[in-house]
Amino acid sequence: MIKRTLISAAIMLLSGVAFGQMPVAPKPDWQLLDLQTDGVFGISMEKAYAELLKGKPHQRVIVAVIDGGIDINHPDLKNVIWTNPGEIPANRKDDDHNGYIDDVHGWNFLGSPQESYEYDNDEPIPTIRNYQARYGNLDSTQVAKNDLPEYRKYLALKADLQTKLGILNAEIAGTKQFLQDLGTALKKMGNVHPSVTDFEKFIPANAPEKHLRDFMISALQRNPDFDSYVARGKAKMEDDELDVRYHLNMDYQPRAKYAEEYAPSKGRFYGNADVVGPVPPLHATHVTGIIAADRTNNIGIKGVADDVRIMPLRAIPDGGGRDIDEANAIRYAADNGARVINMSFGLSVANDREALVAAVNYALAKGVLFIQAAGNGGDNLDEAISYPDRRPGQETGIEKCFIKVGASGFTNDEQAFAPFSNYGAHSVDVFAPGVAITSTIPDNKYEAHSGTSMAAPVVAGLAGVIMEYYPKLTAAQVKEIIMQTVVKAAALKDKCVSGGVVNAYAALKLAAVYK
Repeated sequence: MIKRTLISAAIMLLSGVAFGQMPVAPKPDWQLLDLQTDGVFGISMEKAYAELLKGKPHQRVIVAVIDGGIDINHPDLKNVIWTNPGEIPANRKDDDHNGYIDDVHGWNFLGSPQESYEYDNDEPIPTIRNYQARYGNLDSTQVAKNDLPEYRKYLALKADLQTKLGILNAEIAGTKQFLQDLGTALKKMGNVHPSVTDFEKFIPANAPEKHLRDFMISALQRNPDFDSYVARGKAKMEDDELDVRYHLNMDYQPRAKYAEEYAPSKGRFYGNADVVGPVPPLHATHVTGIIAADRTNNIGIKGVADDVRIMPLRAIPDGGGRDIDEANAIRYAADNGARVINMSFGLSVANDREALVAAVNYALAKGVLFIQAAGNGGDNLDEAISYPDRRPGQETGIEKCFIKVGASGFTNDEQAFAPFSNYGAHSVDVFAPGVAITSTIPDNKYEAHSGTSMAAPVVAGLAGVIMEYYPKLTAAQVKEIIMQTVVKAAALKDKCVSGGVVNAYAALKLAAVYK
């Protein structure tokens, strides 16, 4: 699932809870720099290019990005997007006979041949729908005794949904009123970019204005950037509106209009060639830039990898993802030459586990290495069952070709562990830079974002480079190399299997002699 995750709810804006502040990276492309030479806890990628890889022959590698849409025309990405050599653009034919028409740059599983969609339902909407098909017109006296527990769960889920929607609507209405009152006050102040001092000088005309003034003084003492503070509040309100309109709306079903296009008879051959999507594709565009932004064009940023091609596979909506889409994207990647798959999302295996597990095994048999974000809940994944199951005694061998990545910060101290990052001494393999990573976003722009979604592509890029220069290494060997060459950090000792941050320089030195 990809959603705009913001720090505070709209109700927090009204109650005075402070927004967190985005840390500022000390140097451009800090994730590529060296701890000793540059003073930031990057992965020593630039050092590796300068000292180990300069002039060295290599083979191009395909890295699949299963995510939302990608802005494939961004000036820092347009030259690194994969092109299907067997497909003739826009002729409405499946030239290479792989089952996908006009898949010139990848495929979109979030749509039918007629249209694409961006938003999907979150839980509990699919579960409620399933129960509703059974119990929607029944009361408790009409339900079989053995089905009563499930029926009561259905009623409880419906009640919880109504409560949550009530809260969201109240937050939306409250934030709108707050912003309206704030706008009125700003007009009276004659200042649309006020500081805390400006509010201290403001003389309220009534009790509501006094309350607003006092609130803003308190808020700006903790969050001095007025514009950023208000912008985050507006963005969170918009996020709540998306929840009401799409994610938690029982009447919204994005596949209903063209349901026949998703029927079992279609197998995995549904969707369309639109790898960008219907709205500006922020998340995957940012992820893609981290992996492979053009290193030779002297604009913007530099990606980790110097000669990979990104295969866009649009399978993760804004909202709850579907295992079948993820499974089919994995199969497409494996069948069309990807050696690395970046997944900056979690594999829940909640609604079609069999299909997803089969797809993963299919890709592993073709030599694919999976790179997966650990998630941003600040949770210990050792205490939860996730996929692949990494608990001692539960391993199946899949984990040998899966690298789960936590997010690290700039310095080799307590900040090496980003507090939002999930972790796990058995469940997370490595950490990689994931704080204030500047990368590509739509409309030819760049922006800093934080998250394990940013850390995973750092590792995907590194894996791609290792495979470029040492193509005979297997996926399992590449994982072993990355795991064995981390830079240890005290803050990560019990947070991941390796206890450290990935290091390109050390990894590529080991790859040169690895047997």
